[in-house]
Amino acid sequence: MSVASAASYAGVDFYQVDSLLTEEERAIRDTVRTWVEENLIPVIGDAYVTGKFPKQLIPGLAELGVLGANLPEEYGCAGLGNVAYGLIMQELERGDSGIRSFASVQGGLVMYPIYAFGSEEQKKYWLPRLAKAEEIGCFGLTEPDFGSNPGGMITTARETKDGWVLNGTKMWITNGSQATVAVVWAKTGAVDDQKSIRGFIVPTNSKGFTGKDQKGKLSLRASDTSELHLEDVHLPKDALLPKSGGLKSPLMCLTQARYGISWGTLGAAMACYDEAVRYSKNRVMFGKPIGATQIQQVRLADMLTEITKAQLLVLQLGRMKDAGTMTPQHVSLAKRNNCNIACDIAREARRLLGANGILAEYHSMRHMANLESVYTYEGTHDMHSLILGQDITGFGAF
Repeated sequence: MSVASAASYAGVDFYQVDSLLTEEERAIRDTVRTWVEENLIPVIGDAYVTGKFPKQLIPGLAELGVLGANLPEEYGCAGLGNVAYGLIMQELERGDSGIRSFASVQGGLVMYPIYAFGSEEQKKYWLPRLAKAEEIGCFGLTEPDFGSNPGGMITTARETKDGWVLNGTKMWITNGSQATVAVVWAKTGAVDDQKSIRGFIVPTNSKGFTGKDQKGKLSLRASDTSELHLEDVHLPKDALLPKSGGLKSPLMCLTQARYGISWGTLGAAMACYDEAVRYSKNRVMFGKPIGATQIQQVRLADMLTEITKAQLLVLQLGRMKDAGTMTPQHVSLAKRNNCNIACDIAREARRLLGANGILAEYHSMRHMANLESVYTYEGTHDMHSLILGQDITGFGAF
């Protein structure tokens, strides 16, 4: 990954978190920050209003090396540590949640399961192509009737003498309409047998595979969200991810994605705070900047406090991930907290901006709407509360 100077952005570093980062981590963050300022920010407003994912940005993301950035170099990836990876997600979502979602799904939900559960042949074939965005991937887990309960899935994979036949429907699938390959999870045994869940690599040009756009979204409008249908999709035997097995496998993938989300939502919160601070200094009302009033100063102080706490939380989470001591429950706490504070900060920033806050030329309302989806996907706020509750008490409440 090449490095460059940071773009003009005030940032938020009240507790000097930069001093806790390595020189390489800061350089990587600044490179992605520059790219976001120069390439994403100028087009994201129109992309959101028109409801189209800005596909022209994909080659630049691949060139930056952000796709599967924390996977090994031997498979064509950047081989970065997890704090550097988190900072990448932070900067991408500072631009837009939909763009971070694209990178997060490609790396955490498509490349990671191939790396973790695939054969050496699968890894050598798919990972370099996905890292270069020569292939675009999606992750087929969630179903229309099974969101928070993925183990209830009814998509099936029936083994034949020649391979596998898949049938089922997946919903809320990021990248689904533009993907050239899907990692699909299906049951190879009885529908009530969670242990029979396996992962499959499914080229989207397979006969019987269709993907269609999700219509009517009021959030993540610059993201490709789709519904997948698999009707008698025939696959060869080597489509199976051989090391996958049981519900634990897709949940391990979700842990990777949730980790990135914990950093990403922080980036959105930082963007909203930065916009609110600048606006409060320039917007004059009743003869003085609105930033000189008590009510707006309290708003900004609350935002800064929550952002600072969230920065320290994910930094320690990243160090634990690199050290191999991070647990899924640790990620649940970070995803739950950081999504929640980002939603609050985006809302308060939008309110500080007054009527201007609803315009696409400003960013806070777009972030506010996007974050409502991020609050829900990859485990809802309430589900992460129950995951933590079970870890605290030893009792499962779901």
